[in-house]
Amino acid sequence: MADRGQSITEEDFYCPICCDIFRDPVLLPCSHSTCNICIKTFWNRRGSRECPICRVVSPSPNPPINIMLRNMCELMREEVPQEPPQDSVGFCSLHKEPLDFFCTQDQVMICGKCRSTTVHKNHHIRSAEDASQDLRQELQMKLKTFLEKLRDYEHCKQSWDETAEFIKRQSQLTETQIRDAFKKLHQFLEGEESARVMALRREEEQKNEIIKQKMQEIQSGMFSLSHIIESIEEQLQRNAYPFLLNYKTTIDMTKCSLRDQTGPSGMLINVAEHVGNVTFKVSKKLHENIRYNPVTFDPNTGHPYLLVSDDLTTITYSDEHFQQLPANPERYDGYTSILGSEGFTAGSHTWDVEVGDNTAWAIGVITESTYKNRLNHFRMGMWYVGFCNGKYGKGYSPEAITLLRVSQKIKRIRVKLDWDKGKVTFIDSDRNISLHVFKHTFTERVFPYFYVHCMKHPLRIVPLKTAVET
Repeated sequence: MADRGQSITEEDFYCPICCDIFRDPVLLPCSHSTCNICIKTFWNRRGSRECPICRVVSPSPNPPINIMLRNMCELMREEVPQEPPQDSVGFCSLHKEPLDFFCTQDQVMICGKCRSTTVHKNHHIRSAEDASQDLRQELQMKLKTFLEKLRDYEHCKQSWDETAEFIKRQSQLTETQIRDAFKKLHQFLEGEESARVMALRREEEQKNEIIKQKMQEIQSGMFSLSHIIESIEEQLQRNAYPFLLNYKTTIDMTKCSLRDQTGPSGMLINVAEHVGNVTFKVSKKLHENIRYNPVTFDPNTGHPYLLVSDDLTTITYSDEHFQQLPANPERYDGYTSILGSEGFTAGSHTWDVEVGDNTAWAIGVITESTYKNRLNHFRMGMWYVGFCNGKYGKGYSPEAITLLRVSQKIKRIRVKLDWDKGKVTFIDSDRNISLHVFKHTFTERVFPYFYVHCMKHPLRIVPLKTAVET
């Protein structure tokens, strides 16, 4: 509105959004006014309650009606005759009378004589103006739903973009690790190196292709949503006759089925497949004895405070260097934990972990279902031995731990998992002393589990020396 001392012009009675004379104008905190329905539509599309003129944010989703301006605009409409659009009213093709009513059952406009015919007998008939107002509100709610769905798509797209960028960096780092490992081998093994790099390239291409397809699907969904939203907004701007005439077509369009989109899951490069035990796997062809690690860490599950070595055998806790990692569902984000890269569903498996002077650690195994439901800290399904606050303990869930009597400090601990016999045995491997035995009937995949919360000393999986079978 114009300031005091200035003359009021005709422009002061027009909404800055729809450029028409105000209808139910509301007063924003910044003193600007807009039509009530216009500002609600504008806010829904923008995702924030800001003024369309000065961008000042409104604290209330329902600003007050500008009563004085509304009364002046109503007088202005009475004084300024407006030519109704040619399509503002229609006539019945049968009775040649104005289509002033709307049949809610058939969702068609009818005239006064049509009301008494058998075609619309016992139907719910409303005036065109009343029906238009109510159906506009209904369509407005559908518009809000599609706008929210579009925002969800945009957020999901951003998550996929971030994952694609991380995969690119992860792939580059993995390639470097592969090449460093292969440099330790003899020249005639270069063919094996190239084969593994190609495997990495294929996986990257496959996952990038999946991402590309997913992005195309999201883009297609966004295009469909934008088309529907545009059609609804165009329909909402029409007068009663064209609005109701096209209402059924528009409402049928809103019944389209669009799948909900999910964030990236299981899309990261399988680093363990390319890097874990790479020297051992390749050296089997050399008919020599080598040392290998029976377990390697899976970096895709590691807490952001855990730094994993290039060979996936050492983890270090550091809260000073928080890693910018994608929020993939496989990653621990509570306890500073990490899993082994391979789960077991049969057989006997053994691995040694060097804890040294570490002051806060836990080592054991965890079932796949417990890992996936790890937010439930009281859920049974993990068996471990640990050390914290100067005391040793044993437990079967994060919050179920009891003291473990130990005569001497443990420097190296061995985990023996016998999946078939249902036993998990913990041994002080330096002195070959059994610490504890858990018994359980396993029915699912079991993963090695590690927890560390000490910055000074890392945990290291001890390599084994084994003969390579010819």
